[in-house]
Amino acid sequence: MTVIARLALVALVALLTACAGHAPAPSSAPQPIITTPIGGQSGNAHDVLFRALGLVGTPYRYGGNTPDGGFDCSGLIGYVYRDAAGIRLPRSTRELISMRAPVVGRDALQSGDLVFFATNGGRQVSHAGIYVGEGRFVHAPSSGGTVRLDSLSNTYWQRTYLNAKRVFSPELASNP
Repeated sequence: MTVIARLALVALVALLTACAGHAPAPSSAPQPIITTPIGGQSGNAHDVLFRALGLVGTPYRYGGNTPDGGFDCSGLIGYVYRDAAGIRLPRSTRELISMRAPVVGRDALQSGDLVFFATNGGRQVSHAGIYVGEGRFVHAPSSGGTVRLDSLSNTYWQRTYLNAKRVFSPELASNP
């Protein structure tokens, strides 16, 4: 199955799940919590991609970090990485952009990379999302909204884009 076909299928499933009114429950299998963002993960970028897409449609809530309570942007990132890969990441966008992880060029983005934006003007980070491939990312954008899939080619996101970081070591970043 091609990457485009897989993404289309996953997006369809995510949209249908969102129509059901709630996000899917997290896996019941216990996952170890990793306190370092690089190396030793129990999941990979593919797992993160599918978990993030499965949360599309979950309500936005400032300070939120669970599917039942809603998400803000950094709460979504933290939840997805903990649930899908057993990785504990910093809580705020400022801490996320400052963590020791490789900076990735826009032309080298891979599924699972974190993308950062300055949505309040200037060059200070104020928003983040999870890159899922094909120029798209999942994020929790604003009050009254829901977790959604957006395109980096959108003029607004191009204008506010700061940089990206790779959480997964290279051997775990590729899809199985």
